Amino acid sequence: MSTLSSRLSEAQALVSSRRKSPPRVGVVLGSGLGAFGDTLSHLTKIPYIDIPHMPRSAVVGHAGNLCLGEIDGVSVACLQGRVHAYEGHDADTVTFGVRLLARLGVGAVLLTNAAGGIDASFAAGELMLICDHLNLTGKNPLIGPNDDALGPRFPDMSTAYDPALRAAAHAAARRAGITLREGVYAGLMGPTYETPAEVRMLRTLGADAVGMSTVPEVIALRHLGVRAGAVSCITNLAAGISPAPLDHSEVEATAKRTRDAFVALLTGWIVETARALG
Repeated sequence: MSTLSSRLSEAQALVSSRRKSPPRVGVVLGSGLGAFGDTLSHLTKIPYIDIPHMPRSAVVGHAGNLCLGEIDGVSVACLQGRVHAYEGHDADTVTFGVRLLARLGVGAVLLTNAAGGIDASFAAGELMLICDHLNLTGKNPLIGPNDDALGPRFPDMSTAYDPALRAAAHAAARRAGITLREGVYAGLMGPTYETPAEVRMLRTLGADAVGMSTVPEVIALRHLGVRAGAVSCITNLAAGISPAPLDHSEVEATAKRTRDAFVALLTGWIVETARALG
């Protein structure tokens, strides 16, 4: 069986054959944001199906392309969609995309997702910068023998969400006139939404929002020594807070409604991140 490192090398070779210049900033586009990848200048789009070992999502709103191009002169690699553990994938598969971004040479990865609001002061459509997370998925992409070529056996996670990238996000939000909240993200397995009792538990644990992605990706990136930042679009209020039953169509509708603000923030954040990287 091929190793993770060898699979990443095969994927990297294909991508590099399509575009020689390495990207500086990686981006993971979650639900409702996939169209951002099509706005890159000098765009090279590679369908996931063309990339060796690259998994493809069956979830609505995840197109399945690697978009390479530029935003305001910054070279960017965007994952237009991601796969999730609840689709039946193992942790290495879930994190293959961000590990590929790291292998392509990015200095930082900015992740986006749709999340349910736990903080009662949140409203659907607000954006929350993640400052820390709770890994409640029961999984970790580093379980098993450690590949020392990828990272250390016991990586530090005290600054999993890079402080300089968080400052860059706030700077971008101020410049764009966008309100950016900040909070702790709880990652759960899904695909069911949380029960009201689970939401009360998460609030007691200190979570401000909850979702089904991002956490394993950030763990994998920090293992590789790549800086990470993440923003959630609060697409709905969590169970027990929302007066209506939760539905994925609500997630898609809210993500669509807030897309312009999210895109403005992300564009500015990419530029500020490039500056932070030096």
